[in-house]
Amino acid sequence: MRKKRGLFGAFAVLALSVTVLAVVWRYGKRQDAGNEETVPEKTETEEAQTEKAQTEEVQTEEIKSPDSKETAEQPEPGSEMEPAFADQNPAEEFYITEISDELFSEMQGKSYRDDCMVPREELRYVHILHKDLDGNTKEGELVVNQKIAEDVLEIFRELYEADYPIEKVRLVDAYDADDEASMRDNNTSAFNFRFISHTTKVSKHGEGLAVDINTLYNPYVKEVDGQTVVEPETALPYVDRTLDFPYKIDHGDLCYKLFTEHGFVWGGDWETRKDYQHFEMPDTEE
Repeated sequence: MRKKRGLFGAFAVLALSVTVLAVVWRYGKRQDAGNEETVPEKTETEEAQTEKAQTEEVQTEEIKSPDSKETAEQPEPGSEMEPAFADQNPAEEFYITEISDELFSEMQGKSYRDDCMVPREELRYVHILHKDLDGNTKEGELVVNQKIAEDVLEIFRELYEADYPIEKVRLVDAYDADDEASMRDNNTSAFNFRFISHTTKVSKHGEGLAVDINTLYNPYVKEVDGQTVVEPETALPYVDRTLDFPYKIDHGDLCYKLFTEHGFVWGGDWETRKDYQHFEMPDTEE
């Protein structure tokens, strides 16, 4: 009897142990399941947001890349360009656009006076590259009539490719539309609503149909009341065209050849006055 009770007790202990182990095992499984439930799967929206953030990060890295053109700071027109920037694709720097609101606001009251007779819609902005007097590549900009925009763009492209020296090509608005100040600075420019010097006739510049090149070395010269008028006044050393000096425009000059090939007339050929810097498109019959 005592032996049977001993066996019964052993079985009871064994059964209790198995029960305890089963309870512990089930508790562990529930804990694991609970942990899995605390990490929910990402929704489609969350996955899309994550992918967008990763894409933006990659794009940001590309923009910061030293090989990216966007990293180069756009120089101001008239400023020297870094060789690496200028050499990337010069053709892209020659283009024509309509007059933007921002540009027009800068022109108003300066080159575009209240009495200007040329509609804004007929003017065009021309962006170019040019070589300065030291052979450095610089940006330039002009405003011209839409009738000559393509011709002007092509002429300056050919001058650039030939390393033709032009010191500055800035809008005359940078000089408050003061033609004398622009010429003294040897600036090359085009549109400026004004009258022909010492007349009441609107200049071809006032129509956007003329371009002045290297103005200090190629002055405007006219006899007025027996007196020789020179503009700019600082250009007296360059009035005598028989002298040999740099940047002089004459019949053998590339600038003269290109402009006349495109139908322009040179002011150096006029009889009553000489305007050696000046090229204009003559009037044509409608």
